[in-house]
Amino acid sequence: MKLDVILEEEEDGGYSVHCPLLKGCHSQGKTREEAITNIREAIGVYLKTAHEKAFNSVDMKSQFSVIEITV
Repeated sequence: MKLDVILEEEEDGGYSVHCPLLKGCHSQGKTREEAITNIREAIGVYLKTAHEKAFNSVDMKSQFSVIEITV
């Protein structure tokens, strides 16, 4: 999966970064590399949490299938 992120240099040093597709998914770092590493981790946590919320919202009494797709 490929996602666009916005990396911005801060006036006081360091970098902030966010993923526009994932509302509220932000991070930062002292260097570009650290900020990119941190947003990768933040995206992973965001997607894992979204997956868990979606799975937990399914009525377990109904019949359903879990199908993994690649986008």
